[in-house]
Amino acid sequence: MHTATAIIIRAPRDRIFEVTADLENWTRILPHYRYIHYLERGLSGGATERHIVKMAATRDGIPIAWTSEQVIDRARQEVRFTHLKAFTKGMHVVWTYTDLPDGSGVRVEIVHDLKFRFPPLQPLADRIIGSYFIENIANKTLRRFKEYLEPAQHAKPAAREAQNPKL
Repeated sequence: MHTATAIIIRAPRDRIFEVTADLENWTRILPHYRYIHYLERGLSGGATERHIVKMAATRDGIPIAWTSEQVIDRARQEVRFTHLKAFTKGMHVVWTYTDLPDGSGVRVEIVHDLKFRFPPLQPLADRIIGSYFIENIANKTLRRFKEYLEPAQHAKPAAREAQNPKL
C-alpha cells in the first residue's frame, strides 16, 4: 500500500516543520485526534529526536489507535514514523516540506508505505487501511494544519484595507 497526500501551506517552512513535528499540540490543533501519549521520550534539542508514541484519531466517528516510533530529523527537515504494532505494524510514514520555486508557499507531503504482512489480504488492506482510513485522516490533518498556520497570511490584506479603505 502506498498513499501520498499533499497540500500547499503559505507560511515559513521552519514554522510549518516545528508545528507539525510537535505532537504535544496535535490534539489542540487537530479535532479528529483523540489523544497522543508519549510512551518513551528521546533526547531533544539535537539534530534528531526519537520518541515512542501511542496515537489515536477518529475517521468520521470510528476510533482508531496505533503505536509509532517518531523521528524528528531537523537537519533534513523531515518527520518519520514507523508503526510498531497491530495491523499497520511496519508501516513507514514520512512528512516532507518543500519550498515552492516561486516562493509562494511550502508543499507539505505525507507518504504512507505498508507492505501488509498477509499478502493475500493486501488488496483488502489497501482499500480499508489506505483509502478509507489513511487518506481521509491525512487530508483532514493537512487541511487543519493549513488553517492553523495561515490565518496571519489571510489577515494582512484585510487589515491593510481597514486602515486604508481606498485600496
